[in-house]
Amino acid sequence: MYTYEYPHPAVTTDCVVFGFDGKSLSILLIQRGIDPFRGSWALPGGFVGMEETVEAGAYRELREETGVENIYIEQLQSFSAVNRDPRERVITMAFIAFVRQNDYQVIGGTDASKAQWFKLDELPTLAFDHQEIISVALQKLRWKITLEPLAFRLLNETFTMGQLQNIYEVVLGQPLDRRNFHKKMTKTGYIMPTGEKLRLNGRPGELYTFDEEKYHEYINSHLFFK
Repeated sequence: MYTYEYPHPAVTTDCVVFGFDGKSLSILLIQRGIDPFRGSWALPGGFVGMEETVEAGAYRELREETGVENIYIEQLQSFSAVNRDPRERVITMAFIAFVRQNDYQVIGGTDASKAQWFKLDELPTLAFDHQEIISVALQKLRWKITLEPLAFRLLNETFTMGQLQNIYEVVLGQPLDRRNFHKKMTKTGYIMPTGEKLRLNGRPGELYTFDEEKYHEYINSHLFFK
């Protein structure tokens, strides 16, 4: 039994799960089966339990509402506009994830009547302030992909430079010069040629692999303070 002397807000979580299908960027949404916004599309999420952390609550809601589990999520930021939820004063902690879309079979559950991937440029009208949350998450994703090896989580162990460049272009939302991209990537020292080739559209493409140990060496060598 919990009683409080002073008014306090409720806490929810919302998960912005970006999916890459090899060609485009999508977001995982659920169709709400309860009020408010019954029938509207929204990010998977819900109220945090009294005995769980916000991380645990985010993972639970994602699993219960979409069937997706065993993915890496990290905190994005909190959203605390006073009137963001018509039910009561609610602060939400948003989380972000970036996955290979085809690795997950989604299915709606609990208070979600449906779960579905939507292409980033084809999003429906969203409940609450979820459009704002997605906009912030997209900016964070674009920032992170230039600093962290996010793209390599979506590729096979070996890949062509064209496949790698495609992920960067889709996330950043702009075309990149092929020669300049190739030069920058190989200069890092953690993208290693395998000596093998993959024939795509009748043309052989050199295969590369991501060396995580060399990546950490690269990061450590570029730190301002050690």
